[in-house]
Amino acid sequence: MDMNAYLGGFAEALSKYPVRVMNTVPANSNQDTLGVIYERGFIGTYQDWCEAFPTYPRTYDLIHAGGVFSIYQDRWIGFLGRKERYTVEILVKIKAITDGMRWKSQIMDHESGSFNPEKILLAVKTYGTGEIKKKES
Repeated sequence: MDMNAYLGGFAEALSKYPVRVMNTVPANSNQDTLGVIYERGFIGTYQDWCEAFPTYPRTYDLIHAGGVFSIYQDRWIGFLGRKERYTVEILVKIKAITDGMRWKSQIMDHESGSFNPEKILLAVKTYGTGEIKKKES
């Protein structure tokens, strides 16, 4: 899923692989690019990310969320993103959510160095199962 598809570049980058990408254009985005996505032959939809998405979120193996937090930074965020660069204050709030969901997440320095105020949040959804209880004989 590409949470901020713009022109469908993420789908294009993955087009040589046997995968499908759901392109979503944020409903309150400054650019309405869903028509362009359709013209390129991709699937897509509009979505207000402060509302629930109508499919089960674990259906998606990879979520690309480039630039989505900037659109919703003043509103409640009901989603999690991957490889986003934002200020530490926003990322600490998001990391608290990912930690609560038992995702493995860490805040890393920007590629231009540790003095850059922007940081990168890397979050990995772990596969969770219940604990196996051993039968006592």
